[in-house]
Amino acid sequence: MKSMVVIVMAIFLMSGVMAGIGNFEVREVVELPVENNAGTNTYDLLIITPAKFYDALPPFQQHKEQYGVKTIIVTLEDIYGSKYFPVQGRDDAEKVKYFIKNAYDEWGIKYVLLVGGRKPGLQEKWWTPVRYVHLDDKSNWETRYLSDLYFADIYDADGKFSSWDNNGNGIFGEWKGSSAEDSPIDLFPDVYVGRWPARNALEVEAIVAKTIEYETSTYGAEWFNRFVCIAGDTYPEVLNSSWKGYEGEEGTEQAIEWMPGFEPIRLWTSLGTFTGPDDVINAISEGCGFLFFDGHGSPMSWATHAPNSTEWVDGLTVWQMRKLTNEGMYPVCVVGGCHNSQFNISVFNLLKVYQGERWIEYIWRGETAPACWSWWMTKKVDGGSVATLGYSGLGYTKEDKNFEGLASEFLDTHFFWEYGMNGTHILGEIWGKAITSYLHTYPINWNSEAGSNSALDTKTVQEWILIGDPSLMIGGYPT
Repeated sequence: MKSMVVIVMAIFLMSGVMAGIGNFEVREVVELPVENNAGTNTYDLLIITPAKFYDALPPFQQHKEQYGVKTIIVTLEDIYGSKYFPVQGRDDAEKVKYFIKNAYDEWGIKYVLLVGGRKPGLQEKWWTPVRYVHLDDKSNWETRYLSDLYFADIYDADGKFSSWDNNGNGIFGEWKGSSAEDSPIDLFPDVYVGRWPARNALEVEAIVAKTIEYETSTYGAEWFNRFVCIAGDTYPEVLNSSWKGYEGEEGTEQAIEWMPGFEPIRLWTSLGTFTGPDDVINAISEGCGFLFFDGHGSPMSWATHAPNSTEWVDGLTVWQMRKLTNEGMYPVCVVGGCHNSQFNISVFNLLKVYQGERWIEYIWRGETAPACWSWWMTKKVDGGSVATLGYSGLGYTKEDKNFEGLASEFLDTHFFWEYGMNGTHILGEIWGKAITSYLHTYPINWNSEAGSNSALDTKTVQEWILIGDPSLMIGGYPT
């Protein structure tokens, strides 16, 4: 990240908000649909869950199959016990990935829903495995981050299993030196992966009910045609003369242009329509089909700047989401900002702080809520979103990449290109196609050093997390 931004962000301790926005260039997007090797289609959607959450999922399976999405629920215990395929892999995450590979080859699956997040407790343990990528972006902020793209990238360019650990040392996605130690990684998704990082069965039940309600009641609803965009001056020019314009507002305007037929609601600091959380809460509570935050984030909050000012304009925190009253009118949310989807945080980190452990990591970085911003927004019972896409680590833009490429701004805005211009209406397919387009637009140079533009491009696609059902029909099914 730019050093000036880091200095300014240090002032905003409790939010720890960092992210990126940039100017645009409309590019042709290459569409590469996922195709399985076997050519069969026994199942479309694979749900992977711990046995503890299983009982909440059959209603979701029945709902999906009612609309032609052939679905199978597989427990982690089934995977580890070789119920369907011989178990392979060095750790639990790799065992799950090998299972996805076998399901892709043998059953022709297209979508994978990982059910389960972090377990309660001081120690970091998981209901469903995660993969940390060890790429050092030279930000002095983080050297590893969560990536669910790992589970989607099954095959490398040579048709072999894509381990993301090419040197075999058990450190995945390693890029710390003058070139990538795990070079090359394919990165292109072969299946579309989403996650419900639920902490208990009640959260699974809630998101199942919410997703079913969305797909069965949204079609033809007037509220769905509203598109709420929230932004400001992400990188104030007063801090750097190269940071021209109001980057977040430019980003949301580009998204609006790619969404014909939707009523744009511009909550912008420059217009005075966005002055604080109440503006955001009121706009969402009126209902909207899509919601786009373009600015700075942390695991617990989102904010941006007033025009050419270091003044912060707060948007929404996890604690304020209880005020959202958009029950039955759930948008698909895209949040441009750092760490909003960092779903490894825990309220138990407060106990670690009390014990004197790593104050800066847990308090300053906003890692002391029960759940991250994106999951809090998605799991909310009587409001919030039906799904949220965001970043598990630091987000990057052209301001962070020596003005080469758009980084997170490309993915965020091209999400709306895929829906509004390319006509892709399945949520996970938009996620996968946007990543594929990014990688074709900005090919990775694996021989560049850690912290290079290519390293940041790699991190950008790896850290973009889909919290939601990847098979979700955006706008619902016709009744």
